[in-house]
Amino acid sequence: MLSHLLALDETDRRSRFGIAVSDEFVREYTDAIDFRSDAVFGVYDTELALLGVAHLAIDEGDAELGISVLPSARGRGLGTALLDRARLHARNTRIRRLGMHCLRENAAMMRLARRQDMHAITESGETDAWVQVPPPDASSFAAEFLAEQLGLYDLGLKTQALNLRRWLTSWTAQGVVGRQPDTGKAPALPEITS
Repeated sequence: MLSHLLALDETDRRSRFGIAVSDEFVREYTDAIDFRSDAVFGVYDTELALLGVAHLAIDEGDAELGISVLPSARGRGLGTALLDRARLHARNTRIRRLGMHCLRENAAMMRLARRQDMHAITESGETDAWVQVPPPDASSFAAEFLAEQLGLYDLGLKTQALNLRRWLTSWTAQGVVGRQPDTGKAPALPEITS
């Protein structure tokens, strides 16, 4: 998460945090996340770098959501997917109200808030948007369980594919390819674990 946030330029960091922030601020922010109460969701690329991150900060029945997506990954629905996932988690942890704070010029977050039917109030160039979260039910618990399992499966596949690519790169870099005796059999592949 730290690497993801540090990869944001000055403008994107201002959009994410509502103010211009330094690298040190970003480090302190990520260090202060309390994973006993808060939740963080991410979307990984094939190199296991985070393309998008949502931080759901939970406080006494309310939660504030912060979302960031790298410029190269925008326009693919990642922000919407992260918001939907965070909202589902908020529902299942009995959060009563989900809110977002952003600058008025942050058009992407304003669109997300409107799509989620969030009530928005803009003052002095800043917008606070919030939505009441319904209580959980069997379908919301099942949906979150499925989302979690699919996310873990996706991460597992990407990890295995990355390990295989790295192994093949290492194997070919050592000159192993092309020097194997022709036995008519494919060389045995080592077991690849994450």
